[in-house]
Amino acid sequence: MNLAKRAEMLHVIDTLATHYLKGKVRAVRLSVIALLSGGHILLEDIPGLGKTTLALALAKALGLSFGRVQCTSDLLPTDITGLSIFNREESRFTFVSGPIFNNVVLVDEINRAMPKTQSALLEAMEERKVTVEGTTHHLPGPFLVIATQNPVEQVGTYPLPESQLDRFMVRSGIGYPPDIIEKAIIKGGSIRDGIQSLEPLVSANDIAEAQRAVKEGVYLSDTVVDYLYTIVAATRNHPAISSGISTRGAIGMAETAKAHAYLEGRDYVIPEDVKAIAVPVGAHRLILTMENENLDKGELLNAVLNAIPVPLA
Repeated sequence: MNLAKRAEMLHVIDTLATHYLKGKVRAVRLSVIALLSGGHILLEDIPGLGKTTLALALAKALGLSFGRVQCTSDLLPTDITGLSIFNREESRFTFVSGPIFNNVVLVDEINRAMPKTQSALLEAMEERKVTVEGTTHHLPGPFLVIATQNPVEQVGTYPLPESQLDRFMVRSGIGYPPDIIEKAIIKGGSIRDGIQSLEPLVSANDIAEAQRAVKEGVYLSDTVVDYLYTIVAATRNHPAISSGISTRGAIGMAETAKAHAYLEGRDYVIPEDVKAIAVPVGAHRLILTMENENLDKGELLNAVLNAIPVPLA
């Protein structure tokens, strides 16, 4: 069994969840799963629950270059991608790269950016390259975008349409920490200063090796593929859902299930891996019918999962 760098990736999760992000182990684990499967994560919850702190801590622990975009209604695409500036001394234009040219990019409050700016960002996430004035610039790897979003009913936001939500491999909330942990957080105050002194726990080479181990070293059997497809097909035929999980979503479920199996110490995927990642990877891709648009997508997908028999192997 070759699960290269698994111990190192588990060390990242354990360190962050134990010392810096108490009560947020699920969100930390999902962020690492998104990284290992080559995707991006959208953290959605009300302000003040630690979305930005999680992104900062993860970037420090991974030891990668870090860029931050604070989205506002007047943010332009070039504020993210970069632009060419005329250099008088050299009498030519020079490209100045934007924050997207970092390994880990925190896009804070993405739904406060205008749709045009959101589209530029999401295109860069998908293509992993940026074209400015006819010149294509490739983004560095490993590459992880951690976007945060406040609930869409808040004033001054531009909710991401479903087609753009589909670009995020994982969507997760943060949630309130357990009572005893929240009391300790209140007593201890903010941990932002402590995060600044957090030393990298892994290197870029470690992460790249772990990603290869997930992609090439974890086996996905035909039985599990059939189970995954049955789930996807059920969302497409459900009366409350007008558009079910896309093929891209199904691929994302397969890749994240492999990352989940890797973290669990297996070089093969079992149906429980698919069940574990189905809601964070699949729920935000569902488009509900008008009469059911107030239903909770996560609960609906869980109901679909519970109605499908789990194969034995």
